[in-house]
Amino acid sequence: MNIKEIQEIIPHRYPFLLVDFVEYVIPGEKVVAYKNVSINEQHFIGHFPEEPVMPGVLIIESLAQAGAIAILSLEENKGKIPYFAGINKARFRRKVVPGDRLKLEVDIIKMKGNIGVGKAIAKVEEEIACEVELMFALGS
Repeated sequence: MNIKEIQEIIPHRYPFLLVDFVEYVIPGEKVVAYKNVSINEQHFIGHFPEEPVMPGVLIIESLAQAGAIAILSLEENKGKIPYFAGINKARFRRKVVPGDRLKLEVDIIKMKGNIGVGKAIAKVEEEIACEVELMFALGS
């Protein structure tokens, strides 16, 4: 799935669209996507000028956007807005820096009504950068 197809599913746009490519999606269940980390991103101006590191919150946001692709790919969820309901068990294992290709894997493990939970892992070259459990709510 290319960037135009991604933009047809999730509402995020530049400069806050943090998913560049989707390898595959099983609607409502799973997604594997990628974020290409570039030195041209605004947050690297101040985080940190001498040693640019992608902020952990943006890694989590990238995972959440990937998860949103899985959820919003379901016909009954098209056009809805995904909101954070919680972030649990977040662990950071390595830095993410310009030039990295961040692999975003999200499994939707629970869905009840408009509330759900996803287990998410971000990797760089198969090395885990972040693990987190994401809770979300779908709004209209």
